[in-house]
Amino acid sequence: MTRMIPWLGTDDRFPPVERALADPNGLLAAGADLSLPRLLEAYRSGIFPWYSEGEPLLWWSPHPRMVLIPAELRLTRSLRKRLARRDYEIRCDTCFRDVMRACAEPRAGQDGTWITRDMIRAYAALARAGHAHSVETWIGGELAGGLYGVALGRVFYGESMFTRVPDASKIALAHLVRQLERWEFGMIDCQMRTPHLARFGARDIARPEFMQKLAHLVNYPDPASVWRLDDDLFE
Repeated sequence: MTRMIPWLGTDDRFPPVERALADPNGLLAAGADLSLPRLLEAYRSGIFPWYSEGEPLLWWSPHPRMVLIPAELRLTRSLRKRLARRDYEIRCDTCFRDVMRACAEPRAGQDGTWITRDMIRAYAALARAGHAHSVETWIGGELAGGLYGVALGRVFYGESMFTRVPDASKIALAHLVRQLERWEFGMIDCQMRTPHLARFGARDIARPEFMQKLAHLVNYPDPASVWRLDDDLFE
């Protein structure tokens, strides 16, 4: 028998994540909205929105869950050499919308994007409230790559990355992870498994373990509303 997911009204709470479907993996609910309170409730509950333009708003909590523990970061030899050149600048939160728009640009082998106009508006509101952040690699005065995500307590929820120059997104990720380790963040949520993130040391954990870690880490005070990464992360 095919299980149905609930359709949420604006005042409805999320169902327990254990009710998420196995196929498609993690689909939990549809409907509701992308308001600031709704997004904060979702992330604190181990849930995130993911849908395409023209589709209903869908909410997910996959099992297993890919995470990167900051202390477990792995860097290739070639990336270490690239970081040592220091011919780039890392900035945070200077062009959040531009980073999201760049992440939404068409990519080879993909049909469309899940970073809709409504998502950009909603996450820009999260950024103004100090809960969402962009990490940007600038080369020659131009935005070369970067990433964005949500930070609550000592958890960073990675959303998307982009690159216009080889290694630019990897540089941003490496600096972010080192900084989060210094700030004693316990976990970076990578959501779904990708070979790219696995090469950095990300790994799958079961949903119950993820939820246990999350319940502990989100109860720390939120980090600063505007981020600045340290200059000596790779010295």
